[in-house]
Amino acid sequence: MPEVSLSEYQVERQKPLPSFNHGLLQASLARELGVNYKGKYHILSELSLQLDDWLSVPDLCIYPKKPLDLRNDQTKTLEPPLCAIEISSPTQPLGKLTIKAGQYFDHGVRSVWVVFLELGNVYVFSGKDTYEIYRPEETLKDEVLDIELPLVEVFE
Repeated sequence: MPEVSLSEYQVERQKPLPSFNHGLLQASLARELGVNYKGKYHILSELSLQLDDWLSVPDLCIYPKKPLDLRNDQTKTLEPPLCAIEISSPTQPLGKLTIKAGQYFDHGVRSVWVVFLELGNVYVFSGKDTYEIYRPEETLKDEVLDIELPLVEVFE
């Protein structure tokens, strides 16, 4: 079997390369969350998290809104986000993302969204084994963060 070499992106972020649909959905989620929750949350993309001994780079993170401090930037954030959002790539099985969701909860994240692109489902986890599934025509509800987001705007 030929050896598969990983790109620098894959090694650094420990996840597959994103696709066109992945990138589009990531941007759409960030836009809609930013527009609807600008006064309450910061929405960050591709943030390197160093949570105890675990390094992860979720597609999006949600943090409480606080003043921007341009003088004290970080390349690795030690504080867990309120929510981590992972979007599947074409080569990434859903099982790996659900395991990753559990790891986020182990490290203090309060809510995890897993977007399974091939089916258009968004799984909103409020605990390791507790989740709701939302389709593109529905309104996503994250009761932990008090977020309601019409997915039709995200999946257009």
